[in-house]
Amino acid sequence: MQTVDVIVIGTGSAGVSAAEAAREAGKSVAIIDKQPFGGTCSQRGCDPKKVLVGVAEISARSSWMTGKGIDKQPKISWADLMAFKRTFTEPIPDRTVEKFKDEGLKQFHGVATFILADTIRVNDKEIKGKQIVIASGNKPMTLGIPGEELLIDSTGFLDLDELPDEIVLVGGGYIAFEFANVAMRAGAKVTIINDTPRPLGGFDPDLVDLLVKTMEDAGITILVNAAVSGISGKPGKLTVEYKQDGKTQSVKAGLAVHAAGRAPDIDELALDVAGVTVGKKGVVVNDYMQSVSNPAVYACGDVAEKGLPLTPMASYEGKIVGTNLVEGNTTKYEQQPVPTTVYAIPPMASVGLTEAKAKEQGKKVKVIFKDAVSWYTSKRINEPAAGSKILIDSKTDEIVGAHLLGEGSDEVINIFAVAMAHKITASDLTKTIYAYPTRSSDISYMLKE
Repeated sequence: MQTVDVIVIGTGSAGVSAAEAAREAGKSVAIIDKQPFGGTCSQRGCDPKKVLVGVAEISARSSWMTGKGIDKQPKISWADLMAFKRTFTEPIPDRTVEKFKDEGLKQFHGVATFILADTIRVNDKEIKGKQIVIASGNKPMTLGIPGEELLIDSTGFLDLDELPDEIVLVGGGYIAFEFANVAMRAGAKVTIINDTPRPLGGFDPDLVDLLVKTMEDAGITILVNAAVSGISGKPGKLTVEYKQDGKTQSVKAGLAVHAAGRAPDIDELALDVAGVTVGKKGVVVNDYMQSVSNPAVYACGDVAEKGLPLTPMASYEGKIVGTNLVEGNTTKYEQQPVPTTVYAIPPMASVGLTEAKAKEQGKKVKVIFKDAVSWYTSKRINEPAAGSKILIDSKTDEIVGAHLLGEGSDEVINIFAVAMAHKITASDLTKTIYAYPTRSSDISYMLKE
């Protein structure tokens, strides 16, 4: 049996941040992953997804400008796109292994399982750690429907060698909306099946409605109040059954994609052996990102029941854990504005409270909604939808929520995040001089009552 100061399970942003902090302080560190080293975001998540979205955006903007200076619509070559994407993803595991070697991290590739409260088994090896960090990320949640094994997950979609002619996306979250736009622009017929009245729960409903209409107008079918009840057939020839308005209906597809949410990847860890309490969203931790039931265990990233499952939050939480491993519990998790984006076409971004949440909390806010499709920045690219909804505290003039739809929303939302984090008022934002004409220069108009 080997003994180290710190064991880290997971090699994504959260795990690496914690492991490197501990190693830099002179601690011996073992790092474990059952997946190729380097984490989800860089290999199977946000980074490769954005490569695909980038090409789809070029296709979309060309279609918007057809007859307005563009004569021919570009055709996406899926094979070439996949080859380009792999130039980003394929080098990561080997590069990560070399990086860990240079840093002096002891590497173990395999499934980690607790056999004692302070001991992990990986393959045929046992490792004892004074402190253990769980940063194993998440995985597609179990849907409990017949034929579920016929679904592919987001990892599979991002590595398809060929794109089928007809695709069904089960679920109506950000993954479904992002993949739907990519697949449709690449030539597939796409159907989203969502079991709630409105997809993209948690985002502003008025902007969601604008986005849904835009995607439907572009040729994507979006079914709501439709619960998938089963999948049958074989890969390439599938039938997806769903119930809507009390009737069982079906749609044919060459491919069905699981886009109905993710859950903490903890099933193989045997956390009960370690006495680690788990909640609905993951490992239950205190403000120091420490397990509430086993003080030797910390958790960070998507597997921890704390912040949003986003890469920047994983890095943030991993750094907190790293500091607390080295210094003792000196650094707490602090609530802060966290911007998030749905990379649909056009993109939709959000930070802070929605209008509904503000009402729930009893906040008195000014709500300024703007349909911006006729504004210069949208009209010059013939964008089919754009808008904003800004929530301003009636007493302090501080922004408590910002919700954007349209090209550039994924960048402009960061300005609102900075304003909220540093209590810059709406009046100050309005007075700021911006480069013009840019999406950021529209902020003054977004805030105008």
